[in-house]
This record gives sequence, structure tokens and C-alpha cells, in this order.
Amino acid sequence: MTRARSFKAWVINGVLIVLLAGAGFGIYQAFSPGKNAAEAQTRSTPVRRATVTETVSAAGTLASGYTGTANFATAGKVASIDVKVGDVVSAGQKLATIESAQAAKELQVAKANLSVAQDNLDAAETAENTPSTGQNSAQNSVASAQAKLDQAELDVQNAQTALDDTTLHAPGAGTVTAIDGTVGQRSSSNTSSSSQSSAPNGNQGNSSAATSSSSSGGGFITITNLADLVVDTSIAEIDVSKVKGGQKATVTLNSSPDKPVQATVSSVDLTPTTSGSVVSYRTKLALTDPPEGLRPGQSASVVVTVAEARDALSVPAAAVRTAGGSNIVTVQENGQNVQRQVQVGIRGESTVQITSGLSEGENVVLTATATAGTAGAGRTGGTGGLPGGGAGGFPGGGQRGTGGGFGGRG
Repeated sequence: MTRARSFKAWVINGVLIVLLAGAGFGIYQAFSPGKNAAEAQTRSTPVRRATVTETVSAAGTLASGYTGTANFATAGKVASIDVKVGDVVSAGQKLATIESAQAAKELQVAKANLSVAQDNLDAAETAENTPSTGQNSAQNSVASAQAKLDQAELDVQNAQTALDDTTLHAPGAGTVTAIDGTVGQRSSSNTSSSSQSSAPNGNQGNSSAATSSSSSGGGFITITNLADLVVDTSIAEIDVSKVKGGQKATVTLNSSPDKPVQATVSSVDLTPTTSGSVVSYRTKLALTDPPEGLRPGQSASVVVTVAEARDALSVPAAAVRTAGGSNIVTVQENGQNVQRQVQVGIRGESTVQITSGLSEGENVVLTATATAGTAGAGRTGGTGGLPGGGAGGFPGGGQRGTGGGFGGRG
């Protein structure tokens, strides 16, 4: 009986020991940085010749190359509006009129006064040449008549201008995009000009008439050149020294991301625009061959090519690291990994130009630290690792790193 109890106790203790050992091993595995937790993985790739491109990205907005506001230069009741929104007009074309009867009558009176002043001058000159007339008196009469004639001519010019100002003309070519008024409405006068241009050459729109504000204080008719669209963008201060006029760019409209449009940098402001602590410089791009249907105000993404090297020796960006101001790569030589200092040129999004230190065909080594996880989960790699799902890591189910592929930036 005693032997049976002793045997049973041994069995129970043995089971407990096994269970405790298993639990301890599980805890050790859970908290020990084993091979599955962090393993260094390497891959080599040959030095190739390729085109290396450096770009600067920014957000942009479509804008018209020319926008002008046409306004009456004199007060009056609107008599006619000869265009409608959507009409295409040419510079100087008649757009609208205000009542002109009073201005026409004033011109008629001014012309009559001019005729009388001319007759008076003729009579004074005749009297001056008559011997019986006192010489001093005749000369004074001629001078007075001439002064009145000069004033009458000025009155006619002013009256003619007032009559001309009752007709509103287009300040530039484009499409009527807004009419801020109706027939019968009274337009107040304003002598300031509101025509403007955002064309790449910076020329200002020039209205054929002085301008006036409508009832809402804006332009009576707005003209926009929809055939001359530009892209307004802002370049960050860290990149603005790289961006120059004439550089090529790609514009991708948010409304049609699969149809990029080619463009050229036309101007970069010399003075900055500051918003909070962010400093940027306004930049304009001219579209090379814009598709139909574009409208001012559409948002877009802009990528400007600031440097390019064709047929250059290149390696993935992940292969180059900086140490103490030097650029270092790891090269495979006779089965060994050897560090070598190199000189770099253009740094692209995913590749780097090598100007010295490497030869075409040599193998450079890329290293990434991949963290193992649940089967099927993405692996997160180090900055600029090997291709795949993790941010710069090996293939997996995670998010693809920038540059997307071998040597992409994490």
C-alpha cells in the first residue's frame, strides 16, 4: 500500500516538473530576442547604367493666364447687356451699355458751342485786320476768342469721352465667366482699374475703358481666358534653389490621376510667402498640351524634374549610407563583403548616381532588418530596404514603402 502511494506521488511530481519546464521554455521564447524576432537579411544587386532623376513635389491649382474685369467709367442706368456667361469675346468687343441720351445731348451742345467760338474767333481776326479798329482792342478780342475756342474744343473732347464711356468694352480676350448686374440696374462710377493678369509674362490686362464697381463692389463683367491655363504652386524653401524657369514638370490633376499633363516652369517668385512658420515661394507652370475640359480652381499634384543624369552608373538608394561625411557602400569581393567609399551625384527617389568608386557590374549589398510576425503579416524593414510589403523591408502583407520595389525608400 505504501509502495503504491509512493509510485503515484512520483508520477504526479514528474508531470508537474514537465509542465513547469514547458512553461519556463515558453516564457524564455517569448522574451528572448531569438532569430525569428530580428534577423539581418542581405541581398546584392549589380551596379547598372540607368537614368537617375531628382524631383521636387508640391501641390498646385489650375488658374487662368488672364482674368480681367470690365466696369463702366461713368454712372448710369444699364440699358443693354450684349453678352452672356459662356460667350467667347475678343479684346475691345462691346459688352454692355448704359443710357446715353444725356451724354449725347451734352456732346451736341458742346459741338454747338465750339462752332460759335470758332465764328467769334474768325470775327475777331477780321476786326483785327480792319484799319478803323483800334489795334490793342482788336488784339485783345482775338486772344479772348482764341481762349474760348480752346475751352470749347476741350468741352467737346470731354463730352465725347463721356458718351464713349456709356459703352463697355472687353478689356481682353477670353470667356465671359460672370455678369454682376442686370438691365435697368444703376451702375455707380469708380475710376480705379481692376483688370488683372496672371499670365506667365506678367503683363497686366488693360481695359479699354475706366472701371467702375457694380452694385456688389466687384467687376460688372468678368472675362477669363480658359484657353490659357497655368498651374499655381508653392515650392518649399528647402527646395526653391533647385527649381528654375524652363525645367520640365508633370502635373497630375486630382480629377484625372491617370492622365498626367506635361508642363514647364515659367516663373519662381523672388520673395517668399510665409504662413505660420512655413516659408514657400510661389511658382507658375505653363501647361504644354492641356486637354479639353480643364477649369480654373482644379487641384493637382506637381512634380518638377530639377536634375537628371542619363546613362549614369547607379545603385539603389538603400545601398548608400553616410558616415562621417563620406558615402559608403558594401561591395562583394571574392565572396567577402567589403566597405568602399564612393562619390555620388544626383540622388533620385529610389536610385543614386555614382560618379566614382564603383564599376559597372560590381555587386553592392543591401541589408534590411526584418521583424518576423504572424504568418501572412507584413514585415517592417529598415530605411531603404529590399523590395516588398514592409516600409523598405522584405515582401509581405504590409504597406509598400516609397519607391516601391528594390531599393525603395522606407
